[in-house]
Amino acid sequence: MNTRFWMVGGLFLAAFPASGKSVPPHISATASEETMSVKQTHEAMMAARAFLATFDSKSVGKVQFPFITQKSGELARFRRSAPDQPARPVMDSQPVEPVKRGPGMGPPGGFIGERYGVAVWSNYPVSDVLRPGLQMGQLTTSQQSAVLHLLQILLSVKGYEKVQDIMGSDQTLAESGTSFASGKAVYTIAIFGQPSETKPWMVQFGGHHLGLNIVIDGAHGVMTPTLTGAQPAIYKRDGKTVRVLSGENDKAFALLNSLDTAQRHQALLSYKVDDLVQGPGHDGETIIPEGIKGSALNADQKAALMDLITEWAGIINDAYAAPRLKEIRNDLDETWFAWSGPTTCEPGHNGSSYYRIQGPRLLIEFSPQGVGGDPTLHVHTVYRDPTNSYGSRFTAQ
Repeated sequence: MNTRFWMVGGLFLAAFPASGKSVPPHISATASEETMSVKQTHEAMMAARAFLATFDSKSVGKVQFPFITQKSGELARFRRSAPDQPARPVMDSQPVEPVKRGPGMGPPGGFIGERYGVAVWSNYPVSDVLRPGLQMGQLTTSQQSAVLHLLQILLSVKGYEKVQDIMGSDQTLAESGTSFASGKAVYTIAIFGQPSETKPWMVQFGGHHLGLNIVIDGAHGVMTPTLTGAQPAIYKRDGKTVRVLSGENDKAFALLNSLDTAQRHQALLSYKVDDLVQGPGHDGETIIPEGIKGSALNADQKAALMDLITEWAGIINDAYAAPRLKEIRNDLDETWFAWSGPTTCEPGHNGSSYYRIQGPRLLIEFSPQGVGGDPTLHVHTVYRDPTNSYGSRFTAQ
């Protein structure tokens, strides 16, 4: 990957003793935190194994794949040979230049995803960027329940609710009629490696506007990189209004509104940003921080920034989130907040503004999308740790 700018930072969470991995002296977990993480890993392993046990030896290969470690994720391109043909991976031997395209064939450079080993994720629909694994609609009712149980184990209560809201949004989109794969039935599950208490493995779950990559290695649980989003961002479910990513929107505007004139001048970018800068396919790249630095914020503003970050870092279950949040909090003075776009939004709606949170161990982007009409109803976000992509700080040991 092409590194455009230079940035430093290192992340290593508490080591799991049975793995034989060392713990740098500047980062360690308390005994209670490690106990919680060990227990969490055991529960995750048991839930993943229970799901895999629902397949026979011939069919399990459709949902379980090798866990192959890399330094970082790689750009993956997919193209169609004709509008009515399925998307296919672009091989390394093929030219990367734009090709002739027609309606339904996708962008000139192809549909973009990110490959890590044999895992693939993207903000494009599963019909445009192919994910390994099985779709929910291809599973039996008991297998679907096993997938949801695994997600409930891996995620926090709030994180699981967020995933359900995103899937409900995509289901609403599917029911309105689309020319691409959408809806809950096409969300895809895959497990990479053998679920274990001591060896690394990964769970990938997602579809349109959701890409969870959860690497577990001993007591460590890592959920970076991950993509969340919504289209439509507001919909009805059981007669009630659901606004997806409302916390990510409202807390950001609250933080912006807490800035005084001088602080706001620092935070606001002088140019427009209308897409993710480090979305899928951009792993291993870094950018120069912009905006207002955390050290320029007062205590209440820092607390508001931390609360906003938790909307992403708190998706994973509490045992794995605790050491991650501690490190982010310790880096808060070196964490930047940048804003592009309108500084107001309609109450009860998401705004149309882009913002970025960037620290030594953190990259978050919130990006409303113009595609599909109203950008307030179509949002992409990405959550990364440039020092621990796909748990590389652990798995590389």
